[in-house]
Amino acid sequence: MNPLHCNTLTEAMLAAPPDRPFITMWHDEDEVDVVTFGEFVQMARCQAADFVAHGVTPGDRVILVMPQGIRVMVSFAAAMLVGAVPAIMAYPNFKIEPKKYRFGLSGVSKNLKARLIVVDDQFPDDLLSYVECSGDAKIVRNVVMQGGSSDWELPELPSDPDRIAFIQHSAGTTGLQKGVALSHAAVLAQLEHLSAAIRLTSEDRIYSWLPLYHDMGLIACFMLPLVYHLPVVMQSPTDWVMRPGSMLSLITQYRCTLSWIPNFTLQFLARRVSVKERPNFDLSSVRMLINCSEPVREQSIKEFLTAFAANGARIEMLQSSYALAENVFAVTQSGLDPSGLPGRVWVSARRLTDAHIAEPVEAGSNESICLVSSGRCIAGNRARIVSPEGVELPEGHVGEVAIQSDSLFEGYYNRPDLTAKAKKEGWYWSGDLGFCLDEELYVIGRKSDLIIVAGKNLYPQDIEEIVCSHPRIHDGRAVAFGLFNPDLGTDEIVVVAEVEHESDIQHTASIEDAVRNAVVAELGVAVGAVYLRPPKWIVKSTAGKPARSTTREKLIAEQPELRGA
Repeated sequence: MNPLHCNTLTEAMLAAPPDRPFITMWHDEDEVDVVTFGEFVQMARCQAADFVAHGVTPGDRVILVMPQGIRVMVSFAAAMLVGAVPAIMAYPNFKIEPKKYRFGLSGVSKNLKARLIVVDDQFPDDLLSYVECSGDAKIVRNVVMQGGSSDWELPELPSDPDRIAFIQHSAGTTGLQKGVALSHAAVLAQLEHLSAAIRLTSEDRIYSWLPLYHDMGLIACFMLPLVYHLPVVMQSPTDWVMRPGSMLSLITQYRCTLSWIPNFTLQFLARRVSVKERPNFDLSSVRMLINCSEPVREQSIKEFLTAFAANGARIEMLQSSYALAENVFAVTQSGLDPSGLPGRVWVSARRLTDAHIAEPVEAGSNESICLVSSGRCIAGNRARIVSPEGVELPEGHVGEVAIQSDSLFEGYYNRPDLTAKAKKEGWYWSGDLGFCLDEELYVIGRKSDLIIVAGKNLYPQDIEEIVCSHPRIHDGRAVAFGLFNPDLGTDEIVVVAEVEHESDIQHTASIEDAVRNAVVAELGVAVGAVYLRPPKWIVKSTAGKPARSTTREKLIAEQPELRGA
């Protein structure tokens, strides 16, 4: 398949067969919204007319702060029809820490300088004061299908693939997201390469619970089906977290073939979907369940396959990808080599931490760990591993992942300072650490999250996975980071973890001892301090994952003795 030889995303959308199914938005068993491409375009035209009535003109930014669903997708498409530049921001929910959300809302809206900010009619009044407006900017509530007309004539926009299509956001270490402005040409180039890599067909049907304000949800589960005229079955991230089995139920009911997920989803499903529910699911329709956005963990894959093998889960459907907002989406994709599987390599844990080299060893040998690749570079993309000085490193050596592609962003919106730090001689320095082996890219963590203890490089994900294996620790609710200890002259490992239930706090001593012993046994390093906290204490990012830096700040605020560390 190819993107219809269109110059813009809107041209591709308008070329869709009107009767072809597009979005199925699941709320619960009794409420499911369904639209065809024809209905979606008609709604977008109505919304576009309403935007024009509010003074939106080509090039204006339009911020959308609305819940997951058809209406925010319509508003996004409507802004592009006008020639405006839409950007979706996270909608507040109980999983996002309020202070972090307010900070992000204020900072992003100030940077974008939008002409129009569209919020849902349920958006809290007290948060409106954190939306930064400048000049003649407006904040409007729930304008979808109010005042517009489907007879409104589309403006005569230049068929220029190099103009900005939309802005998506990449998380920053300070909690303030960085705007990534992407052209129609960049998005279409990415989609063409991605569709070839996953062997997309007109029979594919996508399932997603991913938020639309992150690249995995926006590109793979909205732009891809929009351009290639494919059906997509969706639900909100909150609904999925509350009822994880609903994902498998929807895949079963609608015979979905493709889905993108962060790694933690595999273990979450294996541990949270009850054995009684499992006979109701049939995963035989799935071609690819693509593990993306986090380092790929072999343990997660094993747990999922063990739990759902009887439901049609197969090792060949569990694929992987390395993707980031700055590249529109994917850099790599597994399944491109003859084996059809992500690469796997057993390496010496000691050499990895001490010498920063992934040295292959015999599978299952002492002090060895299994690493899973994120695949090979898709067409139009290059990746290399570089030292802090910019020297390209040999195979197996750990360094920063740098990428170059025909869909790479030009720079962060209104932030030339950040752009200058991230882009060097046409290469984007990702901040991710990894290595290459046999043309496969292995991503092992964020450079900013690296914990260095007595010269050893430790990756927080490894520690957190061990901590979360304790039955009284809530899955996915552990954060590990380093704090400098002046007495030791090096960092020491600090762990913050949420207990499964409030009553588990009374078992603090035994849990701490078990966690310490497990980390020493598996990684050969001692944990300096373990802090157990009640459920919902750890700060979450807008992607729903633990935010290490913000959680670290929260802990230090509660533990004054750590300030000197």
